[in-house]
Amino acid sequence: MDIARNPEMADAAPTPHEPPVIRREDYTPFPWILPEVRLRFDLGLEATRVVSTLTVARNAKADPSSTIRLNGDGLQLVSVSIDGEPVNTWSMDGDDLILPLSGDAHEVEIATEIDPGANSQLMGLYASNGMLCTQCEAEGFRRITFFPDRPDVLSTYSVRMEGEKAQFPILLCNGNKVEEGELEDGRHFAEWHDPWPKPSYLFALVAGDLVANSSTFTTMSGRDVELNVWVRDGDLPRTDHAMESLKKSMQWDEETFDREYDLDLYNIVAVSDFNMGAMENKGLNVFNTKYVLADPDTATDADFDAIEGVIAHEYFHNWSGNRVTCRDWFQLSLKEGFTVLRDQLFSQDMQGEAVKRIEDVRILRSAQFPEDSGPLAHPIRPDSYREISNFYTATVYNKGAEVIRMMRSMAGPEAFRAGTDLYFDRHDGEAATCEDFVRAIEDGAGLDLEQFRLWYSQAGTPKVEVAMRYEGETATLSLKQTVPPTPGQPAKHPMPIPLRIALFDRESGEHGGEQLIVLDTAEKELAFEGFAQAPVLSINRGFTAPVAIERTAPREDLVFLAARDDDSFARYEAMQELVVGHLVAALGGGLSDEEREVGQAAIAEAFGAILTDDTLDDSMRGELMMLPSQTYLMEQMLVADPGRIHAEREALKAWLGQHFHSTLETLHDRVSAVPYSLDGPARGARKVKTQALVYLAAGDPESAAERAWEQFDGADNMTDRQGALMVLAGLEGALRTNALLDFYNRYKGNDLVIDKWFTLQAWSTHPQAIEHVKALAKHPDFTLRNPNRVRSLYMAFAGNPHAFHQADGEGYRMLADLILSLDPINPQTAARFVPALGRWRRIEPHRAALMRAELERIAAAENLSRDTYEQVTRSLG
Repeated sequence: MDIARNPEMADAAPTPHEPPVIRREDYTPFPWILPEVRLRFDLGLEATRVVSTLTVARNAKADPSSTIRLNGDGLQLVSVSIDGEPVNTWSMDGDDLILPLSGDAHEVEIATEIDPGANSQLMGLYASNGMLCTQCEAEGFRRITFFPDRPDVLSTYSVRMEGEKAQFPILLCNGNKVEEGELEDGRHFAEWHDPWPKPSYLFALVAGDLVANSSTFTTMSGRDVELNVWVRDGDLPRTDHAMESLKKSMQWDEETFDREYDLDLYNIVAVSDFNMGAMENKGLNVFNTKYVLADPDTATDADFDAIEGVIAHEYFHNWSGNRVTCRDWFQLSLKEGFTVLRDQLFSQDMQGEAVKRIEDVRILRSAQFPEDSGPLAHPIRPDSYREISNFYTATVYNKGAEVIRMMRSMAGPEAFRAGTDLYFDRHDGEAATCEDFVRAIEDGAGLDLEQFRLWYSQAGTPKVEVAMRYEGETATLSLKQTVPPTPGQPAKHPMPIPLRIALFDRESGEHGGEQLIVLDTAEKELAFEGFAQAPVLSINRGFTAPVAIERTAPREDLVFLAARDDDSFARYEAMQELVVGHLVAALGGGLSDEEREVGQAAIAEAFGAILTDDTLDDSMRGELMMLPSQTYLMEQMLVADPGRIHAEREALKAWLGQHFHSTLETLHDRVSAVPYSLDGPARGARKVKTQALVYLAAGDPESAAERAWEQFDGADNMTDRQGALMVLAGLEGALRTNALLDFYNRYKGNDLVIDKWFTLQAWSTHPQAIEHVKALAKHPDFTLRNPNRVRSLYMAFAGNPHAFHQADGEGYRMLADLILSLDPINPQTAARFVPALGRWRRIEPHRAALMRAELERIAAAENLSRDTYEQVTRSLG
């Protein structure tokens, strides 16, 4: 919903530099409905003319108005007519066009001109390497034509596109193509119609010189759907995986959610200049090339997985986002949280549930948990914003998915499916709210979710304190929850927290069954009878709740669970907890030499069991071998010293590499003999190969460098080559230089692979990583105008704690300089770098002061965008 320029929904009289605050409680329906929209485009890279014809009628569900507000942003108005008559009684309110409308129904025609080539924001209609494409979510359609650019205005669209055939041989839009033909002077046209009402943010247009990987899919009702993946000619051989992923997604959604595709045509277009990963525009998905193009030589196993997951995500939006859309942007998690859950469940079925669940939790903890504990914390359904693009966050997406997953856990898969069926049936063709979704699950699954609604309104990651006492064959589990204060929410209420638990017998290594308990009060005790000795508690199995478990489990219990738990996530969690406990104690300065040796021995016992467990598949083994990230370790401390955390973590890694040197070499040799394929065992072998190499390099850099070079030089796939280069990039010596030069020369001209080259150096543990980043920023292949390239260098750098948190603050200055340089070009991308500086409150005082000073420098800049201004001011507090 566009409420950013609606004075009825904004605080009065904001300063010119300070955008207005938009509040959810101020929502009112738009006074007009627009059942039909007709658009005509005369396409050009430097000048495109747009003629929009809007059928307008009064909205009986809204307060009447004698005017209509049509949002605009940087448009050149050519003409306006109402009911066929030119008018000049319009007025402008900022960028918005205000038209007087006296009757109950009208036809409004507006002509505008835009310059796609000058659109560096990549929002609206813009040029990308000689082609035209659009990105309209959240508020980009107003950069194409004047329109009520809000998600609760649903219209059917008919579009005619005209342009030079030599320049734009392919003309694509939403829906089904109804006509195409030749025009005079080498021009041609195509007409499209989308029969399904949609909001303006789902409009899409692409015009360019493209080729298609084409196929068909037969739906469960027997309809044949034409499928196309459109790319530039040279990229066509790398589109087969995307096509197969689309077909799998369509079949899975029919089988799992009973959702059938509803058009005759489904187009995907890969674009190299794109702010996001992909966009679910109805029938015409526009994708970042990163999530379309793949083959074994240029894409890692993780890339293949990401393409499959993102293709699925955008396809699933056809129902959870398009057929049922959002009433306003505060409801963003309605479509994104639900669709993330759907793509996670799909990927679990495609790749294996155990490893996928761990990967999802790792992402949540690295991105969303820090967001929840910092100055940018917000509920999954926010109460206010200044710039909506800042709320495409891990909280809305990933925590939103976890909240819906909790409903599924409490209801069970079948009852949850009954709830989602009811949701789609009730709200098909509507702009709905998060409350509509919860009510449908409540009614369909037979749950009482009154208290559960707090998950939508309260920010912060709940902490659950866990204690177990044993007496007289009875084990008593004590649970206590707290939801920490967050900006604007100092006090919180207890929320329902579903936790799967199991109690293991120490001797047999078995448990009597898993059970789901719900902590719905501040404190709760549960008693379990019939244990001859104290059991071992496995809790939050499968990560049933997005909470932080705080317990002082005996070290031997964690070793037991890390080696023997039959729940894959719980086994992973025990290993993480064992390492975190040891490192946090070391960082606190409270470990004697003897205690350090005891802690290392316990970790080694669990780690050794993981390396040698023949029952483990290698995909799971690779997950269990990973140490907690430095970012996650920083989250475990009230005030973190990034330098000390890095040193302690690297020291433990080196110790493990030395302690298990021969075992790791044997393991690396075994998995290196597995031939390349995309099946599970081969992918697992490659994951273990890289992890073994990481530890070997930490323990003995010189010998590991030779082994890494052999892997790099002999690799027949990108996963092995990138894994070896990642290790070499962190080492000194000629082999590092040779590998980086070889990689660049081998893939020069392939933008996606060269992005990897930038990232591997910016991420590296090399002591001079910050100098490498400074040099790479001056590289001829680096540009601020391509979001992928900017993220490949600077987002990787900001996520590299040992380089970014240099004690002299140079890393902070570099990032602030980037933000100030990028903001005038692409404010949406610039704003996404601010949170890295916004964590200053959790960093030791010296670095915190330097981080805050850079935020203040950014805030003082003139003409700062709304996107960056909001992120900076919220980060400063």
